[in-house]
This record gives sequence, C-alpha cells and structure tokens, in this order.
Amino acid sequence: MKRHQLKFKPLHLLVVFLLAVGIFLRFYNLDKKIYWIDEVHTSLRVAGYRKSKFDERIPTREILTVEQLHQFQTLSPENGWNDTIDALAENAEHAPIYYLLTRLWMQWFGSSAAVTRSLAAAISLLAFPAIYWLAIALFESPTVGWFAICLLAVSPLHLLYAQEARQYSLWTVTTLLSSVALLRAMKLPTRKRWAVYGIAVFLGFYSHLISGLVFFGQGLYVGLLEKFRWTKRVQYYLWASLAGGASLIPWIIVYFDNESTIGQWMGREIPLGNLGKRWVVNLTAVFFDLHSVYPRQLFDVVGGEDMTQFAWGDVGVYAIIPVVMVVGYALYFLCRSAPRRVWLFLLSAIAGNGVFLMLYDIVSGGQRSGIARYLFPSYLAIQLAVAYLFARKTAIAPQEAPGKALPRWGLPLAKVGNLQQFFWQLLFVLSIAGGIFSCAISAQAETWWHKYSSYYNAEVAAIANQAETPLVISSPKRISRLTSLSYKLHPKVRLWVLEDDAPIQIPEGFSDVLLFRPSIDLYGAIEQHPNYQLTPLHPFGHIWQVERQSTAGD
Repeated sequence: MKRHQLKFKPLHLLVVFLLAVGIFLRFYNLDKKIYWIDEVHTSLRVAGYRKSKFDERIPTREILTVEQLHQFQTLSPENGWNDTIDALAENAEHAPIYYLLTRLWMQWFGSSAAVTRSLAAAISLLAFPAIYWLAIALFESPTVGWFAICLLAVSPLHLLYAQEARQYSLWTVTTLLSSVALLRAMKLPTRKRWAVYGIAVFLGFYSHLISGLVFFGQGLYVGLLEKFRWTKRVQYYLWASLAGGASLIPWIIVYFDNESTIGQWMGREIPLGNLGKRWVVNLTAVFFDLHSVYPRQLFDVVGGEDMTQFAWGDVGVYAIIPVVMVVGYALYFLCRSAPRRVWLFLLSAIAGNGVFLMLYDIVSGGQRSGIARYLFPSYLAIQLAVAYLFARKTAIAPQEAPGKALPRWGLPLAKVGNLQQFFWQLLFVLSIAGGIFSCAISAQAETWWHKYSSYYNAEVAAIANQAETPLVISSPKRISRLTSLSYKLHPKVRLWVLEDDAPIQIPEGFSDVLLFRPSIDLYGAIEQHPNYQLTPLHPFGHIWQVERQSTAGD
C-alpha cells in the first residue's frame, strides 16, 4: 500500500483517546450486569463442580440463602485443580486454557463476578497490539493498524464479550496471533516461523474448538495463494498445522470419553428469514449496537418464539442499512485496490468461519451462524477491511492535474478529491461516535441482548426484592438459572429447590411465595394443587406468584 500524506499527529491522538475510552469501558461496572447462565457455568466448573452433579449437591426440601447457593461459585480448600480439570472434562466442548487461567486468577483475587470478568477484560487488551501487528503483516501499513485499533477499541460487540466471564476475548487474541504467525511464515518460510505458527494453532485449539474453522480458512488461503500446488509453503503449512492439531488429541479423547455433546440448542431450527435478521443485527453490532436505540430484547436462542421483539417498523433499526452498505463497499474496495494476497487472506477468513456456518445452517438447519460470538474471526476480518477503506479514503488524495475540470460536475479534481476525503472522514467520525454511544449505553445497563435467556433476570429479581420476606421456589433442573438470578437477589430472599415428585407443602412465614422457571412437572403439580393458585408476574420472566387458596392440609 502506498504511503499517504495523512495528518499523523491527530490520528495518534485519536488512537490514544479511543484506547483510553475502550480500556475504561472494559473495566466499568463489571459487577453490574446480569451474571447469566453461561457465566454461572464458568464459575461452577472453575470451582471444581460438575454441571451434571450440581443439582444433586443442592439440598432439596431445605430453605437456602443466596450465600449458600454461591458456595458453588467460589473456590474452596476441598476442591483443587484436579476437580477443576474433572469438571471441565465433563463438558470438553469448552477448551480448557481460559478456565485454567480463571482458576489461577480467582486464587489471586477472589471469586466475585467482577473478578472473574476482569480476567476476560484484561485479556481483551492484548487484542489491540495484536490487530495492529496483523495490519502491519497484512497491509504493510501502520496507518491501517491505527484505524483498526480505533474500530476495535469502541466496537460494541467486542466490549460486550470483553466484559463476560467466557473465553471469547482469549479466542479473539489467539485468532489474531495465529493470523500474524501464518503471514510471517508465508513471507519468509523458515522452520522457526512455521514452528511459531504450529504453537499458535495449539493455543487456538485450546482456546476454542471452533478455531478449527479459523485454521480451515487459513488453509484455504494458503492453497489459493499457492494455486494448490505442492510447494514448500504448502508442505510447511501442513506440517505445522498437523503438529498443532495433534496436540488436541488428548482433549479429543477426553471429549469422547466423557460423552460430551455440543449444546442441542444450537441445532434448533428457526425460519431462514429470522436467521437472516440475526446475521445483519450481529454484523451491525460490530460497529453500532441496535439495542442502544431499541430498548427491548432483540431475540432469544433458547425456547420461545424467535425475534418476537424485533421489527423493521422501528426507526432505530434502520441503522443496519448504512453499516451493511459500508461493510459491503469495504469488501468491494478491498478486492479492487488491495494486492491479491491481502484480499484473499481476509475473504478466506470470512469464508472459513462465517460463510461456512451460514451455509451449514441453511443446508442442515440450526442457528449456529446466528450466534454472534461464534463469528468473531469473520468480524475481525471485516473490521480490517473497513480499516483499510477508511485509511485509504481519508488520506489526502494525490492532486494530479489540478487545473482540469470534470465535465459532469464542473469542479476541479482537487476540489472533488477534498470533498470525497471530507465525506469519508465524516463517515469515519460517525462510525466512531456510533461505537462510543453504543458502548456507553451498554456499559451502564444491567442487561443486554447477548444475555439471551437470562435477559429479564434483573426485572425478575426486582419483583422478589420488593417483597418483605420472599421465598423463591425452583426445580433442581433449573438450579443454574436460579443461581444466575441469585446474583441480583437481596440477601433477605430465601430459596427453595423443590423436587418434581415431592409433596407440595409450602412453609409458612413468608410474605410472598414466587415460582421461578419451574420444570413442567413442578409447574403442573402446583397448578393442579387445590390449595394453591399461580398468577403470572412477568410476561417473559418465567415467574409466578403462588397464592394460598386454603389452609387445609398445609
């Protein structure tokens, strides 16, 4: 890429400002948002408890406090590293590196929600130098790297998962580093550089198993660049990939030995039109979060009707259109103006991850491609393409033949160039402003769209907390969801895990008795009981008031 006469100092000042904003927001209000069910499972496994045995450890027919329930979310002397590894082995679809790091982090700083989330936030900071390094390796342009950092720093989607006690910020970093390692090895194919790539493959697989799609895209890139000939680069790539992939064999054995299964909810079929809506909503969230102007749940991924709250009639939703147009033009401009090795790499990354999952869902059914966190590698490639577009278009254009006039507009070429430059500078500023606005709104919110089935927990908890002496009843099968809710409950709230086949006899002494996310059997037993009546309290929160009809038999 040619050097451009870009105003250097202002760009660096902007980068510093946006980095400061992005870093601050990543650590802001870490304990405020709902600690949703997936994060509960993170703490549960790290503390050394198997998910399948969780309900068996909870005393039934016994009134519990919130603190008693949280004992299973904290480290204890009884459960060591072996228990953590054993708990991870039961759900081996989750690669172990992040969870082992979290165990170490919790030993140092404690087991609160803010602590467990702070590790993901800290890891997310490594993505800034990593994406800059990748831009240098790919475009050979620091300018593109600075623009990429700007876009990443205030990306609403990246902020959401930087504040979540899950492995996605780590996966983002390992994806970027493996890309850098591959490009460096392709440029100068020494054994040392290919060994580094092999290590990057190892780290990627042990960060997230979907890294297989990342490396598939990288293999596609190598094959296309070498025109599928048996060259030395292809040989080195295969050896490094096989060596890195072979390191996953022990974990694959653990996976099958424990009969781990990928969540069945991912295979849930939804209408293609709704799946398409998710694609554009998730893509838009990379630059602008619709939820910041659309204060209702966009969609859920487990149970219920899909996209019941999302409608095109709302004005704010149309922010999708300019984002999609910019992304589409960025990819077009990339293919038109960048070298073949550059656009081939980014398109291969998008195809190997995002396009593959989309086609898989279309052909076999499912909603994998509608889950934003699974498409992070594709979104990173798109951000780099957009950064390249802004870097080229906002630079001062060469003023060749300034005296010539355009027959159509009657304007000198220099003026036309300045107008175009101003347009793209304005568009870049609007993109950054939209990202900052979205991040500022989401950082202050208790809940957000990516909490999915736990989205309404804050509102449900408020119902319980306003009672004088409340009792919340749930089922053993819903214990993880009850734990998620408990992070928002007042210490005065008491909890009761009631088995489905247990006799229904609710104890006295509580001002309000609430039923939260019961199993079908427990709900039916209470509903049909002559002494109790169920009254729904929230249209989407799965909570009912249990009212006594008679004291007979109680």
